Amino acid sequence: MPKILPLHRITRFTRFTRFSLRDFIVAAGPAALAVLVTGLLAYWLVDPAPPKKIVMATGQENSAYEALGRRYAEALRQYDVELELRPTLGSRENLERLRQPDSGVDVGFVQSGSTAQEDAQRNGLVSLGSLFTEPVWLFTRKDVTRLSQLKGMRINVGPEGTGLPGLFRTILSVNGVEPDSLRLRDMQNTPATVALLEGRIDGLVFSSSPDAPLIQMLLQTPGIRLFDFAQAQAYTRRFPFLTHVTLPRGIVDLGRDIPSRDFQLIAPTATLVAHESLHPALVDLLVQTAASVHGGAGWFQKQGEFPTASYSEIPVAEAAVRFYQGDKPFLQRYLPFWLANFLQRMWVVVVALGALIIPLSRIIPPLYVWKVRSRVYRWYGQLREVEQAVDEAQATDRAEVYGRQLQRLNEIEERVNRISIPLSFADELYGLRSHINFVRRRLLALMPQAGRAAQQ
Repeated sequence: MPKILPLHRITRFTRFTRFSLRDFIVAAGPAALAVLVTGLLAYWLVDPAPPKKIVMATGQENSAYEALGRRYAEALRQYDVELELRPTLGSRENLERLRQPDSGVDVGFVQSGSTAQEDAQRNGLVSLGSLFTEPVWLFTRKDVTRLSQLKGMRINVGPEGTGLPGLFRTILSVNGVEPDSLRLRDMQNTPATVALLEGRIDGLVFSSSPDAPLIQMLLQTPGIRLFDFAQAQAYTRRFPFLTHVTLPRGIVDLGRDIPSRDFQLIAPTATLVAHESLHPALVDLLVQTAASVHGGAGWFQKQGEFPTASYSEIPVAEAAVRFYQGDKPFLQRYLPFWLANFLQRMWVVVVALGALIIPLSRIIPPLYVWKVRSRVYRWYGQLREVEQAVDEAQATDRAEVYGRQLQRLNEIEERVNRISIPLSFADELYGLRSHINFVRRRLLALMPQAGRAAQQ
């Protein structure tokens, strides 16, 4: 069993070390404080931490946008990010809120074709990617094969905030149908669906993904007919923001063969739009969430086809472009979101500290040496005072002066013997002690002479 040293021997042993932690702390303390303050300023000011709350503009009640907003909120909750959902009339209102910096909205769903590239850049808007196609669904109570047959009918196109009224008017105009020849309504989706089922209107128009509950219900309701855009390819040539999609036969219900044939539809795409001030880390997180929500196969898309940087007239954010190119942040592949983000942001701190650490690394060692040696050198000042007092003593009182200085010299030696100094500087301490003895020998040699002089 190893022998344990007594406490007093351990204490005595620790006094004789090659390094003085106390002196190092005193020498490096101001520099360390400067580095710490600079690091904190760089951390909070140069690249602030991403907020833990995002505000998203969604859509109407029972709309696909509202359902998707809930899925996004649930997905972001696992990263400790709160997603506040704000219901709106739809795409156009979402776009207006994003244009207003004081609206508090950070991100929202917007249909393609809602704004021009120049307008988006002027208002500081960026796309996080196209998410899915939103077919234009025209449901009627009568068989309609051409849009010109809608003249005189009561058709609900939804409130202006949805963006669909403008799109549908454009579709009517290229078919030679004046919007004034229809009795257009502006009810929201749910009351408009009830009105259609009760016969108070003749048709209604949606622009939504097939996941919307109202779309699912109307596709399976007897007596409600879906309009077939037989000229879908021509629409996509006239309007680049539209795509041609096919609703396959039996996709709604294979057993009941609903629908009983293929339907051709035209579709803008839903885009996730944010303000350019949104933190890049949150852009990464939202794009990753979009990939998990929209990356599967659907009625109108193949596995992995969405989300994508295509089909958007709004410039795509750089962080989103990197993601779609397969360049997911390295640390986020292996670490939790907040830890990966913290380590990524620490590079900013390292750069900020580099300008301080390199020069300080050259200053601190000399300061440390000076601090240790100052505990020895300051006694040389008192030795010099003793010698000066001896040299300036008058002949009549030299014996008294010499005695007083000898006592003072003994006190200096006693205090010097209590100095704790690293072993690497021991030569400085022993040199001081030898110089004290030198002054003592000189003083003792002068004292008999002073005594004889006093007697004469």
